[in-house]
Amino acid sequence: MTADSSPDGRLDRAVASLRGLAVGDALGSQFFVPANYPLLKRRALPPGPWQWTDDTEMASSVVATLAAHRRIDQDALARSFAEHHDFDRGYGPAVNRLLRQIREGGDWRELASALFNGQGSWGNGAAMRIAPLGAWYADDPEQATHQAEISAYPTHQHREAVVGAMAVAAAAALVASPGGPPPPEALLDGVIALVPRSAVGAGLRRARDMLDYGDPTTVAAVLGCGRRTTAHDTVPFALWSAARALGDYEEGFWATAQVGGDMDTTCAIVGGVVAAGKAGAPPAEWVERTEALPKWLSVGVAG
Repeated sequence: MTADSSPDGRLDRAVASLRGLAVGDALGSQFFVPANYPLLKRRALPPGPWQWTDDTEMASSVVATLAAHRRIDQDALARSFAEHHDFDRGYGPAVNRLLRQIREGGDWRELASALFNGQGSWGNGAAMRIAPLGAWYADDPEQATHQAEISAYPTHQHREAVVGAMAVAAAAALVASPGGPPPPEALLDGVIALVPRSAVGAGLRRARDMLDYGDPTTVAAVLGCGRRTTAHDTVPFALWSAARALGDYEEGFWATAQVGGDMDTTCAIVGGVVAAGKAGAPPAEWVERTEALPKWLSVGVAG
């Protein structure tokens, strides 16, 4: 059995992952509101609508670029990021400035490489937006990692940020496999094999070794949960959580959110990866409470 490699088949998978990402992002962000803290402990839903953040806005640009170009065109992706940048969606200061400068005519290559004294950003932004690309490339996980690497550079050029994006895309591609997702250990082994050695990779190896741990809080204490907003503090835990919840979107969300940290981003990653699988869609009620995908994305996708 092979994945549907037609443009429509690829887009359907990417949009399914994007919806899962958006629900995780939007619902996760609700638990930054102090009044909702008790709801998280009870696994109770806050009232809607739930507004998504920069995670979904940038992921929508990834999907739009794939739909238009059938691959990642870096210039088109950077342009889409800049044109659709909404300051109020929770972007970090460095990316806010970067996208404004691109809109004003700046070259993303120079701007992104100059961030943080020329080291580039090692934040989790390239990873948070990339699961739909992995779903697009369900027939070719190696190509998913390559395209994810390309997609990171317009905003994130530090090695760890790039590898974080590669890892999430690889996971989503493997989960979207037409034969169904692999078992948790095989999934993480597959991701580890597809990414270069790095702090993210080391974290993934620790995550694989902790798959039999039942308490997400204990695992997050070792792997991190995005509090530092770096790729290596975010991706290993998010993929540990996704691997343990394949086919069960609700459990994946609650297990991820309960540890705190960068909840919109970790839940966006988990939601996008889990929803890349046919059995991993978020509950219909959750989708209904989540803000619709942006109208500019494309006809038949928004809503």
